[in-house]
Amino acid sequence: MAEIIKLYNENPNPKAIEKIVKVLKKGGLIIYPTDTVYGLGCDITNNKALEKIARIKGVKLDKANFSFVCEDLSNLSDYVKQIDQPTFKLLKRALPGPYTFILEGNNKLPKVFKKKKTVGIRVPDNNIARAIVSALGNPIVSTSIKDEDEVIEYTTDPELIYEKWKNKVDLVVDGGYGDNQASTVIDLSNGETEVIRKGKGSIDIL
Repeated sequence: MAEIIKLYNENPNPKAIEKIVKVLKKGGLIIYPTDTVYGLGCDITNNKALEKIARIKGVKLDKANFSFVCEDLSNLSDYVKQIDQPTFKLLKRALPGPYTFILEGNNKLPKVFKKKKTVGIRVPDNNIARAIVSALGNPIVSTSIKDEDEVIEYTTDPELIYEKWKNKVDLVVDGGYGDNQASTVIDLSNGETEVIRKGKGSIDIL
């Protein structure tokens, strides 16, 4: 059964962050807060963990549209082809923030994602999420946790999330109530700017 750890966004406890990172490094799955809805995540370098997430989501790993949650834009060149100045300026304006940007992937992508031409990059405006990624030393592969309930698309209460997920994941990070709106998804992968999903992030930044 999963452990639950309470953290505060203003000042995440470094010891608790270390504990979360240990779970990730061992191939564990975590549920953690972002600046939008709660996410299900694992270490990007751990294939077994990636396969577990794909199974939970009912998708094939090489076809899965997972986001890479980064601490900031400094990791971009690890996974994304060189981007032009206007694109970089847009990313700097929007991030950290409630956006997922789809960019063209490069040949340094982890093996399981080699077939994918694009990657979704997230830098959430949430200190807990970014502290986890920073301590881990590489991005988390992440996907939103959705509800089967048609009325409530996303559960916002961490205790209810824990009840539902405690037998599927290794750890739930309680960072307080989450949002019930997912990120705005913007595709920049083909030279155009296309809004794929209107979510929490305003499109006035475009």
